[in-house]
Amino acid sequence: MAKQVLASERKKQITIRGLGGLVGLENVPGLKLGFNRHLHFTLVKDRNVATMRDYYLALAHIVRDHLVGRWIRTQQYYYDKDPKRIYYLSLEFYIGRTLQNTMINLGIESSCDEAMYQLGLDIEELEEIEDDAGLGNGGLGRLAACFLDSMATLGLAAYGYGIRYEYGIFNQKIKDGWQVEEADDWLRHGNPWEKARPEYVLPVYFYGHVLHTKDGVKWIDAEVVLAIPYDTPVPGYLNNTVNTMRLWSAKAPNDFHLHHFNVGDYIQAVLDRNLAENISRVLYPNDNFFEGKELRLKQEYFVVAASLQDIIRRFKSSKFSCKDTRNCFDSFSDKVAIQLNDTHPALAIPELMRILVDLEKIDWDQAWTITKKTFAYTNHTILPEALERWPVGLFEKLLPRHLEIIYEINQRHLNAIRTFYPEDNQRLRRMSLIEEDGEKKINMAHLCIVGSHTVNGVAKIHSKIIKDQVFKDFSDIEPAKFQNKTNGITPRRWLLLCNPGLAALIAEKIGGDYIKDLSQLQKLHAYVNNDQFIRDLASVKQGNKVKLASLLEKDYGIQINVSSMFDVHVKRIHEYKRQLMNCLYVIVMYNRIRKEPNKNFVPRTVMIGGKAAPGYYMAKLIIKLITSVAQKVNNDPIIGNKLKVIFLENYRVSLAEKVIPATDLSQQISTAGTEASGTGNMKFMLNGALTIGTMDGANVEMAEEAGEKSMFIFGMRVQDVKELDKKGYNASQYYEKIPELKEVIDQIASGYFSPNQPELFRDILNMLFHHDRFKVFADFESYISIQEKVNQLYQNPIEWTKIVIKNIASSGKFSSDRAITEYARDIWGVEPKFLKIPAPTESKELAEQSAKELKQLEKKMEQFEFPIESRRKRKNILTQKKGIGPPAVELTWWPHSEFQLKTKHHWTPRLNPDQTASGQTAAPPTNRSRPGHAPFPTPGSTGNLRSRPRPLRETTLSTQLQATPPVRDHIQHTTRAPGHAPSPETRLCPQPELEATPPVRDQAQQATRAPGHAPCPRLLSAHNPSSRPRPLSRDQALPTTRARGRASCARPGSAQNTNFRFVGSDILLESPNSSIRIKTVERQKYMV
Repeated sequence: MAKQVLASERKKQITIRGLGGLVGLENVPGLKLGFNRHLHFTLVKDRNVATMRDYYLALAHIVRDHLVGRWIRTQQYYYDKDPKRIYYLSLEFYIGRTLQNTMINLGIESSCDEAMYQLGLDIEELEEIEDDAGLGNGGLGRLAACFLDSMATLGLAAYGYGIRYEYGIFNQKIKDGWQVEEADDWLRHGNPWEKARPEYVLPVYFYGHVLHTKDGVKWIDAEVVLAIPYDTPVPGYLNNTVNTMRLWSAKAPNDFHLHHFNVGDYIQAVLDRNLAENISRVLYPNDNFFEGKELRLKQEYFVVAASLQDIIRRFKSSKFSCKDTRNCFDSFSDKVAIQLNDTHPALAIPELMRILVDLEKIDWDQAWTITKKTFAYTNHTILPEALERWPVGLFEKLLPRHLEIIYEINQRHLNAIRTFYPEDNQRLRRMSLIEEDGEKKINMAHLCIVGSHTVNGVAKIHSKIIKDQVFKDFSDIEPAKFQNKTNGITPRRWLLLCNPGLAALIAEKIGGDYIKDLSQLQKLHAYVNNDQFIRDLASVKQGNKVKLASLLEKDYGIQINVSSMFDVHVKRIHEYKRQLMNCLYVIVMYNRIRKEPNKNFVPRTVMIGGKAAPGYYMAKLIIKLITSVAQKVNNDPIIGNKLKVIFLENYRVSLAEKVIPATDLSQQISTAGTEASGTGNMKFMLNGALTIGTMDGANVEMAEEAGEKSMFIFGMRVQDVKELDKKGYNASQYYEKIPELKEVIDQIASGYFSPNQPELFRDILNMLFHHDRFKVFADFESYISIQEKVNQLYQNPIEWTKIVIKNIASSGKFSSDRAITEYARDIWGVEPKFLKIPAPTESKELAEQSAKELKQLEKKMEQFEFPIESRRKRKNILTQKKGIGPPAVELTWWPHSEFQLKTKHHWTPRLNPDQTASGQTAAPPTNRSRPGHAPFPTPGSTGNLRSRPRPLRETTLSTQLQATPPVRDHIQHTTRAPGHAPSPETRLCPQPELEATPPVRDQAQQATRAPGHAPCPRLLSAHNPSSRPRPLSRDQALPTTRARGRASCARPGSAQNTNFRFVGSDILLESPNSSIRIKTVERQKYMV
């Protein structure tokens, strides 16, 4: 029998997910009304012709309606207070889906869920319809999205600036084992979250030439492209703050190449317009490999030119701005902080100089001081091939004035270096912004360092490498400029959204405040040896695995052993991330099972996923090898369910949200000293996966937090790699030394996995033996050895889960809230404000009063256990009476002086979970859910953890009840079984009890219902197959005693009634033990 869900458990599950906490579902009718309004007026559809996408769009619009007022008020607040504004410039924002994340951050998910259910729709199905906004390649873009979430949650006046790509990161298809790219037309159905702002269109110039006059420098004969802003709201978590992400779209001006029209070449004129608009057409899938294409340089300048114009416009229009331009710009860096997310927006430095010197007529020294104080630079890579270097010739053609400014910056920079090292020409050459080895190129990383006041890495080891090795010459002169800011992830998306079962379980133990302060997870160390918590955590993980296994079986037709270890390696496909090493070990396991099929092996399901850059041949060949091995393994009857290999096609944010919570083992096996930080490793750690990895990137700090014994660390350290480089790496030595490695390589070379093309993987083998910069063979023996320890520990589930708890408890450092707090204090010079901006419907004074009342309410409610109401808890103003609260009554003033009174539920003192109020032992009720969904995850249970339950509208605490006959609702002319809710629009009046009746026909909907089922929702017809009745079990029904003219709520073991009468314009509620006077306000609802 399913375990009973106590009210305290459900309260925590609801509150922690931001479902409104104790807020009830009073706004459900309004949501339904708004849904139908948008369906009718916005989408111009009705329920007869609307598609599921229409329903998704209608839901998205009503959620956005809740954003708009907060969005406007936030901007008004910023205008009034004029705080220092933070501008995050990035060419990538890997947002993913927006709907569910927005509902959680606004605290309206349960209300939307209930509203959709009453309309006969499944909110999970609607969420799956949304397209991922794939405006990024991987970690860098996803980090930017997490940072925006944290900036809003921390109350920072922040803006994200990027490009509104019409085509995001490509959709990956696997055909015959090869990656095939398909365009990601994510805007084809429209984007309900964005708001176009054509009134703020800005010009961006390219080409032309520079004219030096006595009045200053002029950039003339340039071609113009218009930048049109599209704003997307970024809500903070339950604080009414909504920041803005502004993405620019390129548009050709109407007079573009007008001379073509004059000569009658209309077609050419239109084609030229398309060329201009190609700037924002597609995201470059560069994947750690720099390609010096003109279009990419145009994109980089386009976003910074438009953004800086917008930033300066906002600065000048500030409430406290001055009219004297020079004096205004003296305070520019006090009001503006710009963070460069890698070198892609580096052109912002010469662009700001151009604006200040050429347009604002500020002298060079003052302009340079302002510029340096404004910019800060985050480095994300140390791979030489990933560092941007633009040819001078391309610059001269595309941005002639900026080339002159860069030359001037470089000259002054070298003059300053020469004062420190007058005779060291080699140092000057190394530190120059212009590289002159072969073709002249501009080193964009050097430009960022010289033009910024702070440079930071994204993990301790990465920051140390860039300071001591990559940019050592710069750090020798300005050591204080270099800092470390370890990356982080937002717990709202990567725990609350994707793993609600785990989030609720943690909240049960340590409370829900950890969502805004992830360091509180340290409290879980006290539960490492708690047997119940170990079982509960293992149950949550197993439920996530069952759900993922079902999805994989549906998508790939492969039956997954849910008891197997889910071994996951999901990253962009690149040689340095060493998916190849993982693939080689899969072949080792395959060979072992085939040699000893009767031996007891730890079953594994190996999942590898990621996209290869379209032009990256080696990465694509690695994908082909993985899929070829998977085909051999999965179809070998000797292997059975002991080993399965799946390549996760089109890995993206929405798929990660399903894979990460179900993972047992996370592969983070890049060569030491190559991965800057990584954020996937943090997501897996937070969601209870153990890490097998090298001491690289953030793995080092994860090991520091959790202890190396809580991770599976192997392979060379950074110093070992350096020594091997000096000594010389010889792959053949390892090939001859390790028998299992030799066997695997020989199988690949012989065509064992590609019988029709034996030479197919020859290039991989050639790379491994002769050109492997990332030393796969050197770490392979250590990798095999640590995998044996993984297998041993997995066979002891209790010890495995204990280490999982230690990892979760140690993951608090890796919150993006912590990272942004460090950026704010150490780099931007602002302090995060944990201030809740008043909601659009309330004044500041009312908001402060509400916050105090809510705290008092929560203290009072700790004294009670209360029934569960369909994922909804209402904020009730309680009146205490002898330790037992009175019935909670909702009073509504309707037009024409018609009063309707209905009882919500009663309050009972805390009871033993195994006893009723009368002291009798109660049989635990069934944990019911809506048809087709698994029960809500409870400690000790398994199942579909993502499914949200449908608790009863009216229940009592563990009370066995006698059946009562159905009650007729005279307003709707429908029959309801005991404990069943009426139709959503029903207004309840006290009615007499009626005898049981046979099934009746709902005259309004022409649909037959059996006794014991709720009426179908208003908007569903009898022909709508999604109509879903909701039967209630006998032990979950609330007995009510009803008499004409009186409403009542039964307490356990009693039938106490509440009468009401008018006293002037107020109403007096009377019961044997108390009386309450309620002031009425027209068209307002109050809970007393």
